[in-house]
Amino acid sequence: MSGGRKRKLRLSKIYSFACCKASFRGDDSQIGGKGYSRVVFCNEPDIFEDGVKNFADNSIRSTKYTLATFFPKSLFEQFRRVANFYFLVTGTLAFTKLAPYTAVSAILPLIIVIGATMVKEGIEDWRRKKQDIEVNNRRVKVHKVDGTFEYTAWKNLRVGNIVKVEKDEFFPADLLLLSSSYEDAVCYVETMNLDGETNLKLKQGLEVTSSLQEDLHFQKFKATVKCEDPNANLYSFVGSMEFEEKNYALSPQQILLRDSKLRNTDYIFGAVIFTGHDTKVIQNSTDPPSKRSRIEKKMDRVIYFLFCILFLMAFVGSIFFGIATKDDFQNGSMKRWYLRPDDSTIFFDPKRPVAAALFHCLTALMLYGFFIPISLYVSIEMVKVLQSIFINQDIQMYYKEADKPARARTSNLNEELGQVDTILSDKTGTLTCNSMEFIKCSIAGVGYGRGATEVEKAMGRRKGSPPIHEHDIESEAGKIRGSLDKKTLIKGFNFDDERIRNGQWVNQPHADVIQKFFRLLAICHTAIPEMNEETGNVSYEAESPDEAAFLIAARELGFEFYKRGQTSLSTFELDPVSSNKVERKYKLLNVLEFNSSRKRMSVIVENEEGKILLLCKGADSIMFERLAKNGREFEEKTKEHVHEYADAGLRTLILAYRELDAEEYKEFDNKFSKARNLVSADQERLMEELSDKIEKNLILLGATAVEDKLQDGVPDCIDKLAQAGIKIWVLTGDKMETAINIGFACSLLRQGMKQIIIHLDSPEIQALEKDGDKMAIAKASRQSVLLQISEGVAQLASYRGSSQKAFALIIDGKSLVYALEDNMKNMFLELGIRCASVICCRSSPKQKALVTRLVKSGTGKTTLAIGDGANDVGMLQEADIGVGISGVEGMQAVMSSDIAIAQFRYLERLLLVHGHWCYRRISSMICYFFYKNITFGFTLFLYEVYASFSGQPAYNDWFLSLYNVFFSSLPVVALGVFDQDVSARYCLKFPLLYQEGVQNVLFSWRRILSWMLNGFISALIIFFFCTKAMELQAFDAEGRTAGKDILGATMYTCVVWVVNLQMALAISYFTLIQHFFIWGSIFFWYLFLLVYGAMPPHFSTNAYKVFIEALAPSPSYWLVTFFVVISTLIPYFSYAAIQMRFFPMYHEIVQWIRYEGKIKDPEFCDMVRQRSLRPTTVGSTARLAAKAHH
Repeated sequence: MSGGRKRKLRLSKIYSFACCKASFRGDDSQIGGKGYSRVVFCNEPDIFEDGVKNFADNSIRSTKYTLATFFPKSLFEQFRRVANFYFLVTGTLAFTKLAPYTAVSAILPLIIVIGATMVKEGIEDWRRKKQDIEVNNRRVKVHKVDGTFEYTAWKNLRVGNIVKVEKDEFFPADLLLLSSSYEDAVCYVETMNLDGETNLKLKQGLEVTSSLQEDLHFQKFKATVKCEDPNANLYSFVGSMEFEEKNYALSPQQILLRDSKLRNTDYIFGAVIFTGHDTKVIQNSTDPPSKRSRIEKKMDRVIYFLFCILFLMAFVGSIFFGIATKDDFQNGSMKRWYLRPDDSTIFFDPKRPVAAALFHCLTALMLYGFFIPISLYVSIEMVKVLQSIFINQDIQMYYKEADKPARARTSNLNEELGQVDTILSDKTGTLTCNSMEFIKCSIAGVGYGRGATEVEKAMGRRKGSPPIHEHDIESEAGKIRGSLDKKTLIKGFNFDDERIRNGQWVNQPHADVIQKFFRLLAICHTAIPEMNEETGNVSYEAESPDEAAFLIAARELGFEFYKRGQTSLSTFELDPVSSNKVERKYKLLNVLEFNSSRKRMSVIVENEEGKILLLCKGADSIMFERLAKNGREFEEKTKEHVHEYADAGLRTLILAYRELDAEEYKEFDNKFSKARNLVSADQERLMEELSDKIEKNLILLGATAVEDKLQDGVPDCIDKLAQAGIKIWVLTGDKMETAINIGFACSLLRQGMKQIIIHLDSPEIQALEKDGDKMAIAKASRQSVLLQISEGVAQLASYRGSSQKAFALIIDGKSLVYALEDNMKNMFLELGIRCASVICCRSSPKQKALVTRLVKSGTGKTTLAIGDGANDVGMLQEADIGVGISGVEGMQAVMSSDIAIAQFRYLERLLLVHGHWCYRRISSMICYFFYKNITFGFTLFLYEVYASFSGQPAYNDWFLSLYNVFFSSLPVVALGVFDQDVSARYCLKFPLLYQEGVQNVLFSWRRILSWMLNGFISALIIFFFCTKAMELQAFDAEGRTAGKDILGATMYTCVVWVVNLQMALAISYFTLIQHFFIWGSIFFWYLFLLVYGAMPPHFSTNAYKVFIEALAPSPSYWLVTFFVVISTLIPYFSYAAIQMRFFPMYHEIVQWIRYEGKIKDPEFCDMVRQRSLRPTTVGSTARLAAKAHH
């Protein structure tokens, strides 16, 4: 539409419901009271009162830190972790005489680890800061002086400013709409960023300001707005505006919210009411719930366990030390004469053994701190970030059509992806495309449309039809595709029937009814046409995908809506007499809009012949009862077709009309106009009553059927997830019939599966609903739901012995209200868990969240919620993992999710491949961290025992400090990023691998303790073999024996070799990087020994030239290293070989068949797959198995 045409367009009469100029007196009375104290002086930004009010500025900040708070807040976050706090305490104590090592060597590793984490936090926060800068510096036109508007940054806006927002721009703050490019101050707004909905909303300013359409009109504009204080309610606004000494009530209809976008309107003028953090969208933005994976929580418990071991060792050692110290000096004889007990400090004083023991305990706590892996947390964070990058970069999860890759929005939950027990999924837009296609219709009792839906194909399979039937459906669909391919494929239109297309409908028996049917589709709507000036094609901005599909169908079949005027609609229609397209104009008198209680919409138009027609479309449950006696000619046939369409998974609407005489319409219009202009809370109710009276005695035309297609790959994905042992619950707002049939289409349901249906459609409850006694209805409903759940549990119990019998639970929203009550929810959950599939129909957003919470808390296992709309946000935030589909319902779900993907089918790869790998990597990584630290720390304890608990470390200070940072950490990081037990192909070929994560077999206490035991055994072998090999004989050719420095360096060398070669034995998938890190860590140890030993003695202390002068020239050093390392690794190698041969885990079986080359042997692969821990009861595989069984 051109700008000129818009200026002359008045739409206030068209949108009778949406644009009502209501003001609620009851609300006005609250202004000035508590919560309603805001006063805004429009176009007076420098007024004194604004300064006093101290309103928020319009800049926003989403960062966690500021420059001033970064260091204190970040340090506080780091030292909340008990391990880091422990190292801080020991680092502080290192400055005292108690320390067994120098303070610098203790503090430096902590600084490196804390510093690395703070740098990561800083980088993440800087990214948020850059986003804030970009938003805050967006530009908008603001009124300066004398009617001139100049561009300024969003952050400079102040309450009371007048702004001019142009087409396709975002609103910079919450604005009061004053006027627009339309004369009656209406504008179209897209609220996708607020509520996820893509349909346009209509807003309208007050009539008194609608004439302010030029920049110069604001030269002397002044107004005062009194309204509510900032709050989070998106859909309410209470206020009044004083303009030219008159008060005008304001409603949400005049408010334009920040972050929504102006569409189909050249420009608007608005006054800034709320800015920055006072705006409703920011008030609604809550921090996402803090989610931590189960492995991370368990890791904390393991660290507490290690602390207990550490304290126990220190306590026991201190007791022995105290006893030995007490016995040091008795009757003038000294046992440990080298400690000079006759002239000792308090630390070794035989006269004060208790004090000496206490001080020794503190020294031991510092020394044994190497049991706790200081770099564990930072290494895991680093690994998770790198894992997230691999997920983001996976080309197999990139959706080319929409140019959308997978995106891990948080890296905290990577390993949780490998432990999902239950998936809770939305249907529309998640399992289906939310892209409607007009596929069938019933007109005058005759069904039209040859298309075959996904559900119909599934129904053919489910009814056990022979393969020929499916072939027929496929060939029929092929013919349709072929005929459609001759033309350009049209989005929203998948209809083919030679009886109607190409103008052939004129030859049908009821051609007049067909004409009225498609004319109704072209006229009964609230869409806006947009003409492409280059091609001449018309596209439609509609409130829903269904409405757009109807308009496209009408256009393709000869009834093209192309223009909306002030109070008129224009179409091009096929004239049945001349077979030419003719223009027809309809005077638009009223639009009675759709809402959830009416379940229908109507338009009242006057045609060129002067006839007044009411055209209505709505749900079958509402429409059939509104038909006139003479309008039911095609009722039975239409009902049959509607039932068939619902069975085929199609969404249906009934179309009907009636002709109004002039007097009847005049009476209605008078009453309706009075009701519309009524300033009362009863306004909406009165308008609905009047609409209800006129929408009666209708004449049936027929029914439409549109398909919301399943997304590509959904059935195969569900089948793979089911084979992996994952349970799937579908939570949808759709009616039961549609949800059930979609369930059959994607193989969640199958023929032969026993359906337990819980609903409240019994005659008794319907009778109570007619009486309207709410208490009686609630009581009867509660009893009915309880009885149905109890019967379902009984049915399951009776079939407990039959492994082949699968059950599906289907429950509607009304029943769910009662099923989620405290006294019933556990029984409902038990029933749901024991069923193969669960489908909750007509679920509200709150119910979706409550069901998710029930499953999460009730099962205690990992839940994943997946959805695409704003109505799924609660569910996504409540689940352990929230996955957002970046589909057509906006980005609200994605913004609230932990991981975003473009299609449901990518969930298969996300969980079975990346989830399995991440779980295995993180589990192995943590176990290995504990192993390497126990191996190192326990050698320190054994040396302590050997040296009569003297508090002296076996190793040089810097050997101690750098063990975790340089000599053993990088290989474990490489393991966490690159290791694969099996390739992605085998993860998908053998989905049961996934159960290792669900059952947590790789991070069970048994596995953790076995790795710890391996660490203790390794430490024992290293210590005793080294000490026994070196203590009694000469170490070098000159006959010198090994001292503490030589023994310590030799033991340390063995530890470095053992922990790195242990890593090499544990890895399943070697890469060049892993080779580099493992051999590089060992090489770096020798390099460090050379460089550090070459430093002056006051710095290198007992490591001075120890390698060059003592270790390297001595053959015994190399022999001891070789034999000790081999001996230490033999127990693990033997255990791993025996387990692999006789007690293999599932991934080891898959590794074995790949190694043996049996991967192409179908019988052997099937045998491996059938080693199931849980029978697969849903999916196409289960369907085929059930078919074969019968």
